[in-house]
Amino acid sequence: MPTLPRRENGQLSGRTIAILMETDYVEPEIAYYERRFAEEGATIEYLTRLWGQESITFTGHEYQVPMTVSGDLEAVDDARLKSYDAIIVPSGMVSDRLRYSEDVTTNAPAVRLLERAFATPGVLKGIICHGMWLVAPIPEVVAGRRVTCHNNLIGDVRNMGAVYTDQDVVVDGDLVTGRSADAAHLFARTLIDLIAARTPVGSMRSRQRMLRGIGMAPSPRHAAEDRV
Repeated sequence: MPTLPRRENGQLSGRTIAILMETDYVEPEIAYYERRFAEEGATIEYLTRLWGQESITFTGHEYQVPMTVSGDLEAVDDARLKSYDAIIVPSGMVSDRLRYSEDVTTNAPAVRLLERAFATPGVLKGIICHGMWLVAPIPEVVAGRRVTCHNNLIGDVRNMGAVYTDQDVVVDGDLVTGRSADAAHLFARTLIDLIAARTPVGSMRSRQRMLRGIGMAPSPRHAAEDRV
C-alpha cells in the first residue's frame, strides 16, 4: 500500500499515530486511515511483531492486498510510546493474530504494548471492531469503561467488565472505540478531533469544548486525568 504525501500545514502536522498490523487486515479501512491522516498532516507508523525479521509482508482480508511493515512493536520503549498521539488496533484478524503468545505463561508483546499504552493517558487508544480481542488478556484496562465493538464481541466485552454502548463510536476519556470497519470514517474523524484538541499541557477546557461539539464526553472516572 503506497504511502501518501502528508499535508504540511494540516491540523495534525507534527503528530504521530501508530497502527498495529498483521495479516487479514481490512484493506478499505487501512486505506482510509492512510488518506485521512495524511490529509491532516499526521505521520503514521505501522507496528507489528517482526519475529526477528527486518520486515514482514502481510495480506489483506478481502482482496489479499500486500502490505510490508518494518516497525517493530517490541522495540517501542517508553519514550517512543509517549511520542505517539494515538495507537490504533484496527479491524479484521489483526488483533487475534497479534495476541498469540508462544509462551502460555506470559502475554503476547502486542498485548503488553497495549497495556503500557493504557497506563499512558497522553496516548489515545483507538480500538475498532474485533480489535477488542487484543484487550481480552488485560480486561482490567476496560473494566467499567464505556465501549462499542462488533456485534460478535458484545458478550466478550461484557465479560471483560466493560459497559457495552450501542453506538458507532464511543469516547471514554483516552479510549475511543468503534463498532466496525464500516464506521472507520467516524472513528478516524473522532480521533482527529481529539488529537487536534489536545495541547502540550493537556488542556481540559479545550478538550471539553471539543467533546461537547461532537456530542461526546469522558466518563467522570477519567475526567480528572485531563487536569494533569
